[in-house]
Amino acid sequence: MESAKDPVNYESFGAQGDGVTDDLPAICKAHDYANEQGLSVKTRADATYHLGRRALTARIATDTDWNTSRFTIDDAQDVEDHRASLFEIVSLLESGAQSPDGLALHHLSRDQRQVDARPEHDCFVRVEDDSKRLFIRRGLNQNAGVPQSDCFVLRRDGSIEADIDWDYEQITRLDSHPIDDDTLFVRGGVFTTCANREHHPNGYNYWSRNIAISRSNTEINGLTHYVTGEIDVGCPYSGFLNVHHCAHVTFRDCWSTGHKIYSTIGAVGKPVSMGSYDMNANNVVGFTLINCRMNHITDRTRWGVIGSNFCKDILLQDCHLSRMDTHMGVSGSYIIRRCSLGHMGLNAIGRGELIIEDSTLYGRSLIGLRPDYGSHWEGDLSITNCRWIPACGDSVQPQVIGLSNDGTHDFGYQCSMPRQIKIDGLFIDDANTPEGYEGPYLLADPDGGADADALPAKRPFPYTPCERISLRGLETASGKGTRLSPNSTLATVIEQS
Repeated sequence: MESAKDPVNYESFGAQGDGVTDDLPAICKAHDYANEQGLSVKTRADATYHLGRRALTARIATDTDWNTSRFTIDDAQDVEDHRASLFEIVSLLESGAQSPDGLALHHLSRDQRQVDARPEHDCFVRVEDDSKRLFIRRGLNQNAGVPQSDCFVLRRDGSIEADIDWDYEQITRLDSHPIDDDTLFVRGGVFTTCANREHHPNGYNYWSRNIAISRSNTEINGLTHYVTGEIDVGCPYSGFLNVHHCAHVTFRDCWSTGHKIYSTIGAVGKPVSMGSYDMNANNVVGFTLINCRMNHITDRTRWGVIGSNFCKDILLQDCHLSRMDTHMGVSGSYIIRRCSLGHMGLNAIGRGELIIEDSTLYGRSLIGLRPDYGSHWEGDLSITNCRWIPACGDSVQPQVIGLSNDGTHDFGYQCSMPRQIKIDGLFIDDANTPEGYEGPYLLADPDGGADADALPAKRPFPYTPCERISLRGLETASGKGTRLSPNSTLATVIEQS
């Protein structure tokens, strides 16, 4: 007989675990009961739970052990609501949108570390000023940008964790989410998604059918996600593990799957590839991946496994993934340590310290500063004891830092190259290069190879160049030395030892 403190199981609420019966209604009831009673959940190790096609979401607010249980997600037909999550990991503390008066926050300054507010709990806060537009995207997916925003942790004593990136003369929206003191753990689980086959030729139609995480202090440990059944058409996914609007979330020892690349018609009426993610993070302070892995990281038929927006302090350690990307910015620290990053490489936009240590990268550039957002990195870049195989070993002209910004587009902020670039131990495997190859470039041409006469003599939105590059222990397979850039007007100071 179960005691009052035994973990809750799904079978007690009607789940069959036979891989055929829709068990999601029973799973929702089990978690509701566990949340009410403050009990953990543990599943039957040999069960296969079918999650059906109904628009139901199980809310997880207590520790959950899925161990070796399997979960089947059939998106191939008759899904009731493709935007509904299957699970949401949530806090039971009250939160929501507030007026700035609710926390006595009306103004903020860049890098501010203290305010007068004294919340009852430490809380995750997101502020917005909708009178200013930033990240005004350029290119085939161009848009009019998004409202200026920041996310941070506000402590009980009024101190702020995370860098405030912008000045706020006014705050037009404020969201506050209290942070639980304890860490919630979700362990194990083997999930298999039979992918959707929806044909959507124009624009994006993202699917969820995922695990959404909005609770701060959460760790996902040992979860596995496979994707099967992809055909020639399909819609993209927004991330099977999708964390948003919270702080201090860790994915540890998780296995992910790359998604097939599909195309659609973009904002300017031309075909574009659609990004489909297995992990995603938006508005997160303290996002950490430890020993997260996937296979076939150099398979170009699969999209980069992870993307992020508006995050603060990202760490990847001992990971083996096809890509890490920060679309609309990261600030604070952005650290890649003892990782292998595949064909879509390492991309960055933002400010702070960008650090790559003891890692192997396969991207076309060692680091890609996204040109659709101005190739902007405000701060320093450090590369230590790394190996780079340009374009997975294809014949290319290597450019260590990929960037492009001709100074003619307003991204909503002043754009710059990294202030200082320090390389201390880098091997460039440039054995396969074009005829006439004279060595790798440290910086790509910010003008993108355009004829100088085709660009205005005075750029309306000038791109601030790098101030200094320090080189030590840089070796190439070809034996050829490095060059600064195809753009002869750059005058960065290079120190070598």
